[in-house]
Amino acid sequence: MDIYTIIFLALAVFIFLRLRSVLGQRTGEERPPLNQAARDVLRGAPDNVVPMPGTVTDQAPLAPSAEPATPVDRWKGIADQGSALAQGLDQIALSDPSFDAQHFVSGAKSAYEMIVLAFANGERRALKDLLSSDVYEGFENAIKEREQRGEKVETRFASIDKASIVNAEVRDKTAQITLRFVSQMITVTRGKDGAVVDGNPDKLADVTDIWTFARDISSRDPNWKLVGTESGQ
Repeated sequence: MDIYTIIFLALAVFIFLRLRSVLGQRTGEERPPLNQAARDVLRGAPDNVVPMPGTVTDQAPLAPSAEPATPVDRWKGIADQGSALAQGLDQIALSDPSFDAQHFVSGAKSAYEMIVLAFANGERRALKDLLSSDVYEGFENAIKEREQRGEKVETRFASIDKASIVNAEVRDKTAQITLRFVSQMITVTRGKDGAVVDGNPDKLADVTDIWTFARDISSRDPNWKLVGTESGQ
C-alpha cells in the first residue's frame, strides 16, 4: 500500500466522521414530511393545528400511547363533549387527520348557497361538481320539467342564519355529515308570461333544510358532495 492510498483512506475516514457528527445530531428544528392529507389542508384551508397541553421535552415516553392525545373540548361550538355527535366526529378525524369541523361548516354554508342558486338558474355543470350522481339526477329532472313548462325560478338569499352539524359518522370508508341550515330567502317561480306561479317576490321566507354531505376518506380527493336533502322544521 503506497503513501497516496493511505492518505486517501485517512481523508475518507475523516469526511465520514464529520458527516456522521453533523447528520446524526438533532437540533429540535426538524419537521416530519408532510403526507398527502396535510398537503390538501394547506391548499386554502386554515391552520387546524390544535396546541396540546403541557411542555415538550427531549425525554422519550416510557411507553407509546395506543392513540394520540386529543384536546378535552375538541369540538367546542360544534358538539357537546361525549355526545353521539362528538363520537361521530372523532371517527372522521381518526380516519382523516386533516378534518376541521369549523372549516367544514364554513365550506358547507358556501356550498349550500351555491347549490340553491345553481338549481334556481338551471346551471347543470355547477351542480354536477357538487352533487352525488343520485342527487344530481333528481335535480336535473326537476330542472328539465321546469324548462318544459316554460317556468323560471328567481332566488335571492338574505341570510344563512344558522348552519349546524346534527349527525356525523363513518360507513364503509365513507364519511357522512348532516347539517341543518336555517336561512332567509326570496324564491319566486314565474310562468311563460312572467306571472308569479309560486312564492312572493316581496316577502322573505324562512327556510330550513337538512342536507347530508359525504366523502370517500380512502380517496385522495378532498372534496365533499351532497348525497341527501330533506326539508326541516
